[in-house]
Amino acid sequence: MTTRLRCFVAEPDSGLRAFVVVDSLVGGRAMGGTRMAEDVTVEEVAELARKMTLKLALAEIPIGGAKAGILHEGGDDRERDRVLAAFGHCVAPLLHGGVYLGTDQGIAHRDRDFFFAAAGFDVRTEACACAVPCTWEDLWGRCDQVAGFGVCEALDAAVEILGLRDRCRTVAIQGFGVVGRAVATGLTERGFAVTAVADREGTIAARGALPLEALLEATDAHGTIDRRLLPDGLERSSTPEAWLDVDADVLVLAAGTASVNERNVDRVRASVVVEAGNIACSEAANRTLRERGVLVLPDILVNVGSAALTGLALTGAPPPELELDPLVDWLFTEIAARIRRNVAHVVDRAGSTASLTEVANAIATERAGRMAAAEPRPAELAVTLPGA
Repeated sequence: MTTRLRCFVAEPDSGLRAFVVVDSLVGGRAMGGTRMAEDVTVEEVAELARKMTLKLALAEIPIGGAKAGILHEGGDDRERDRVLAAFGHCVAPLLHGGVYLGTDQGIAHRDRDFFFAAAGFDVRTEACACAVPCTWEDLWGRCDQVAGFGVCEALDAAVEILGLRDRCRTVAIQGFGVVGRAVATGLTERGFAVTAVADREGTIAARGALPLEALLEATDAHGTIDRRLLPDGLERSSTPEAWLDVDADVLVLAAGTASVNERNVDRVRASVVVEAGNIACSEAANRTLRERGVLVLPDILVNVGSAALTGLALTGAPPPELELDPLVDWLFTEIAARIRRNVAHVVDRAGSTASLTEVANAIATERAGRMAAAEPRPAELAVTLPGA
């Protein structure tokens, strides 16, 4: 499947430099997040757009994959808002034409809503095929734990299917943002013991389970833990990547691309590695872990909660006219069922020798191909972007 669209947009007065990659279209539509960082590249965005195609296809959600990137080196809020407004103006034809661009690293819900407003785009009336009984913001306010929830469901299903329940009890989590915190809470509820977490300041560990409630209370919205608020007796390290040296059965990667790579892969002690972030293991590191007998649960299999929720709503999958509480319940139940079904399918097809990553990619590619073949005619995206 070839890339449908790769475009660059710029608006000199605002300082906007951005790009959008539409990897695939299903029914003339695609979706993906918007990443904002000083070092984001079009190659990275293209790879992430491809991941979105595979992730949605594996979850059997009939919509294509896309991604956007905004180059931004920081600055005050006023400058940032000028860039976001210019981005919304430039990508308005895409949004109105069937390409949904949502949140990702560096873009919060507030930022997404800001560039939606600049584009004159109302997701509920223009893109969402199901009747949402609230604002899009309110729906996500009720569902902001869905990405971590999906990771928990995938790990829980994998250890159950593979008979690893008694050997996968302790967990180290790299990254304590929204996803990392939801994973910590969800796995604790499922009987796992979170023994270490890492944020930008370093790693915090305990010989037994960490005091999760105290840890959450000491963590700000950006995922940084205030060490002054933590109880005594915890092990604290500011050594870079100290989370690799923790004795834990499971390592959850929830921050950064290629966090496990050729340089540090030999330090991994866990017997299961979970890619809770996109491309959390480099390709070479993934191969090395497989050769060592470490089970890697790939991103397109486990990191699908947010994409699935958005895709289900955009394609009109929920039963019509559900009120908010039943709608949220339906979405979480449906996402859990799809993830657990896919874990079982991938594990069964992989057997005892194949890589779960390779098998998941193969199944997703097959499903994406079937979706493309089912198109009544080749979907085309013909838009003119301001500043392109």
